[in-house]
Amino acid sequence: MPFISKDWRSPGEEWVKTRKGCWEKKKVLENCKSLTIDSCEQDAEMAIQPHCHITIKCTKEIAGFNEFDEAVKRLDFSSAVRDVRRFNYICALLDLLIGQQMTALSGCAQRVLLAMLEEVARYATASQHNPRRLRHLLNNLEGLRAAERSACWGGPLGSQLLWTQHTSQIEQILNMAAQMQICGPNPESYPQLLQLPEECIREIILRLSDHQDLTASAETCEQMASIVGEQRVWRELTKFHFTQQQIDLVLPKDNEKIDWKDVYHSLKKSFGVNEERQYAEMLSLCKYCRCLFWRSLGHPCIADQSPEFRARLQEAGGLTAPSPVPPSAFLKFFSL
Repeated sequence: MPFISKDWRSPGEEWVKTRKGCWEKKKVLENCKSLTIDSCEQDAEMAIQPHCHITIKCTKEIAGFNEFDEAVKRLDFSSAVRDVRRFNYICALLDLLIGQQMTALSGCAQRVLLAMLEEVARYATASQHNPRRLRHLLNNLEGLRAAERSACWGGPLGSQLLWTQHTSQIEQILNMAAQMQICGPNPESYPQLLQLPEECIREIILRLSDHQDLTASAETCEQMASIVGEQRVWRELTKFHFTQQQIDLVLPKDNEKIDWKDVYHSLKKSFGVNEERQYAEMLSLCKYCRCLFWRSLGHPCIADQSPEFRARLQEAGGLTAPSPVPPSAFLKFFSL
């Protein structure tokens, strides 16, 4: 279905249907046959960095409309699910989407939500990675489905056919997660975790940044419970999530013995956990390009491509680091 515009700034667009049932703009690729790849190095250089330009502020000339499904596709969320560093970020984003009423989301947002949930369930089932987070997402999804099923006079609100498709896809996701089985390590593999020196196990425990992971580790065996119960583990966790000024507010004024586990939970109740410290990698926003991108993958920035623009930035005081974008801030860019 071509779009013919009388505006001289728009040459017209044509939308085509993909194999997944989505619609996307038709791309014109010129001189594709002349492209040759001689080595893997050239292939790596031609790899596209996932990024998405967004409109932050509306003007008279530019209407601020950001498409959620387009951003998910351009930022390559399907590959991010299979990345250990970005997995928790995607799950937190899905948790926020499920927390909203599903009928309040647009049809594209509903389709993207279920597609991402299916990808998370497929990856977690195959790799046996983070089953606790997957169960949490699916429990919320099942509760949401039960609540929305009778949202309008005992029936779902919206298209009956669309809800039938969603129900079928949700059942498929739940069945996929139900088949997940956590297999123990190969008994012939050496060394096992508990066969490592206690110092090595302690260093592994100190790398955990979630208190729920510490609690789950303590429930496995007595040796892990003994290490997790050490004051050093909870002291390092407290200093990782909170500033020294916040810690001083709850420390006992006299010379009483400090229980760092109680200090952590008291600070968590008062201030909450810093959202930026919960994820190994987050989306970032470039202030020059108005572009969302993954920090580890980078993006084609105007400051790198234009030496003159970079020189003007240096004269103005230097480059400004990209700002991190938590999941809650990411959703605010879109009208869901």
